[in-house]
Amino acid sequence: MRNKRKLMIEQLDQKLKPFLKTKMVLVPERGWINTIRTTLNMTMAQLGSKLNITRQGVKKIEESEANGTITINTMREVAAAMDMKFVYSLVPKEGTIDDLIQMKAEKLAQKIVLRTNQNMKLEDQGIGDEKINDTIKDLANEIKREVRKSLWD
Repeated sequence: MRNKRKLMIEQLDQKLKPFLKTKMVLVPERGWINTIRTTLNMTMAQLGSKLNITRQGVKKIEESEANGTITINTMREVAAAMDMKFVYSLVPKEGTIDDLIQMKAEKLAQKIVLRTNQNMKLEDQGIGDEKINDTIKDLANEIKREVRKSLWD
């Protein structure tokens, strides 16, 4: 099971690899549809004709994209009408899926170990900093291997 999960993570990271540079892309203030349409010197009426809607309908679509309420299907339809392809993905804010899991595992392990150590200190059984760090590292590796559901709490 662990190997299967690890393989799934590696495969997902491979699929997301082309999207890594998209983190640097700044979405135009008026949205992609408006920006691309105006750059192509296409009027709202022309785009509307391709979509079988009015100029006002195109304006509403552009506004809905700019304010974040547009649907994925509408983006696909508009892209197709402009001889383009709509592409989307969810990507980690930093690094890869594997990096995200590692970071979450370390954070959870630290929380568990420090809480346990605090209880042990109350009973005069606390451990030293080096041992704490080793324990955190070991527990984080175990949590990562298992990809525990508690990572997302």
